[in-house]
Amino acid sequence: MLIRPIQTEKAYREQTKRGYMFIVPSDASKQAVAKQVSEQFGVTVTSVRITIRKGKATKYSKGKHAYPGTTYRQDKKIAFVTLKDGDSTKIFDEEPVEEEKSSDNDLIGINPSIGILSPVFDKNKTKYVIY
Repeated sequence: MLIRPIQTEKAYREQTKRGYMFIVPSDASKQAVAKQVSEQFGVTVTSVRITIRKGKATKYSKGKHAYPGTTYRQDKKIAFVTLKDGDSTKIFDEEPVEEEKSSDNDLIGINPSIGILSPVFDKNKTKYVIY
């Protein structure tokens, strides 16, 4: 079962009260959500509340003179999960990692050639960085 955390301002406010919000499959039960969250994040779940958000109505047209119609976006099932005191997950705590940028001086040593890969590809070297 795939559980995706929701990263919104409302979810951030809930996190201060040990509450987290997840988008869950439409056939998921409270027990299944509690089990999956505890396995995925290694925390103890105290309560689960589930609600279904109805999809928004969107208008569409079948052409210039045709009668426009209305359809609905897909419904979403949202789980509000409360954790035990002292437990937390790192949903909002992740900070972006700044990667080192290459400069023009790094490119001076590269001699491009037609039809030959330069530098030579080495299958034993596992990390290639492309900027």
